[in-house]
Parts: sequence; structure tokens; C-alpha cells
Amino acid sequence: MAQITLHGSPINTNGDLPAVGSTAPDFRLVDGELKEVRLSDFAGKKKILSIVPSLDTPVCATSTKVFNERLGGRDDVVVLVISADLPFAQGRFCQAEGTADVKTLSMMRSRNFAKDYGVLIEDGPLAGITARAAMTLDADNKVLHAQMVGEIGEEPDYDAAISALG
Repeated sequence: MAQITLHGSPINTNGDLPAVGSTAPDFRLVDGELKEVRLSDFAGKKKILSIVPSLDTPVCATSTKVFNERLGGRDDVVVLVISADLPFAQGRFCQAEGTADVKTLSMMRSRNFAKDYGVLIEDGPLAGITARAAMTLDADNKVLHAQMVGEIGEEPDYDAAISALG
């Protein structure tokens, strides 16, 4: 279990992020067309997993825009923005903010992703959604960088996540 804070107040997640050097667990999430998507669907590409509580918050919106801007157009990398938001809301956000170079994925059908990745918030007002985290995976899903942001209202370390891509 990891402890993070929400406006300085401690809250707990169900575990820890997969360790650097380990293989990231496969997952089943939902894309904008309500289709099941797995991590294995992105085989052969490097990945940034931007795990956010909700795109309907300023910090989540900012991190999505930053990853889109800094990695957009790279054919060897896919940025996966994962949240509890419904795919329809994710799509509206991307349309309004011009973030076409990220792929949003929803946990609408299951919280197994959050449990398997150790980011499920277990207590406090945000219980049931994810902590903020950034992970970098290589083309074979080996974890190159993993950061659970200590204060949920702060942005991830973009430079560390991106530089881990090599």
C-alpha cells in the first residue's frame, strides 16, 4: 500500500506501481468506441501510461496536454491516458483540447487495472478512482520509469518519464 496526499491529507492506494525492471501487467480497458483494449494491443511500441484521476480536473488536463505536445508525432511511442472517466467525456475533452496524439482509455467496466497497477485509491473522498502516476514502458512492456505522484494535485515528472524512452 502506498500513501499519497490530497491537499496535504493522507490517503492510501491498494498497492505500489509495478517496479522498474518488471514487466507491466496486461490490462483490459475501454476505448472511445467502447471496444476492449489491452496493453498487448500496443506491442512493439514504447508506451507512456499517464494515469489520472479524471480529465475533468486542471492537473489531469495539463498533463494530458503536455504529453500530447511533447510526444505527438512520434511513431515509436503511444501515450495512453487512463482514467475513470467515461469514454464519451474523454472524447469531448480530446476534441476540445486538441489532444489527438494521445489515446484515452477508461476503467468504466472494471477497476482491475487500478488494482493490478497499485493505483486504486482506497479511502478518502476520491476512493474508487486512481492516484496520479506516470509510467514508461519499452516495446516489450518492461517498466523503464514508474512514478506515483505524492500529492495528487501535482503534475508528474514529465522529463523523467520522457527521457526513459531513450
